[in-house]
Amino acid sequence: MPRMLDVSEDVRAEIGDAEADRLLVGDNTPGSYDCTSCRTPGDSEQERTSTVLFVGDETAVLAFAHASCIPSQVVQVAEEQLQGAVRSITGNEAEQPQDLPAEQAVLGITSGLVLIDDELHPALVVEPTGAIARPGTDGSRGDEFLQLLLEQGFHPAPRMDRVPAVLHGWSILLAAGKLHAVLQPGPDGGAPVAWWQAHAPLQVTEGWRTAANKSRTVLVFAAPAGSIGQQPREDLLRDALDRAAAEGLLVAAAMPLAGT
Repeated sequence: MPRMLDVSEDVRAEIGDAEADRLLVGDNTPGSYDCTSCRTPGDSEQERTSTVLFVGDETAVLAFAHASCIPSQVVQVAEEQLQGAVRSITGNEAEQPQDLPAEQAVLGITSGLVLIDDELHPALVVEPTGAIARPGTDGSRGDEFLQLLLEQGFHPAPRMDRVPAVLHGWSILLAAGKLHAVLQPGPDGGAPVAWWQAHAPLQVTEGWRTAANKSRTVLVFAAPAGSIGQQPREDLLRDALDRAAAEGLLVAAAMPLAGT
């Protein structure tokens, strides 16, 4: 029986016309599935369904999602990140990939609302778990996290009194009220790739989601490891941001919201 399946041109280009056509007529497509976005059951015979292709360096994984959650698309991730996506798809979720070396720093993200010019803005605060070295180096030059972000188009944030400039080509992927990824431009103008991707979609507060849907923009602040820390309340998070800004340890950018 034909499925109510959406296969985007990008996905078709990756998997080939023959495989795409087999999917559309019902071959190799599960009737029921767990949505890779909201993790609730779906049925491709009863409701429109998106094909989502996760592409790593050597592997690709085809997943399915409610079309109302996310559109059919190709999501390019590093090979080690793909393992996290696989665990999310299969339901074997983990906070961090088990195959990453213990000493390798990973990016932690905290969501919160920040007050600027008497207006609450949805924000994400990015802080690595350790020093970040420039790719291809041995780390002897120290933590280059902020310098790498400045080269990507982030701006220094010496004070928390103004909204940062928009970083074009980057976006925040939100689906069904959960944070999925921070996307950056792909190589040579290709499809966006995940700069950071949740191994299991992260829940945000209703207030954060409402503010994000209203402004369609999310403010992203980043600081080196140890600058912000895990803050249990938004007022404490703001205090930590103010301190990092005053010490010259904060960069920022505004990014458009993708999804709802």
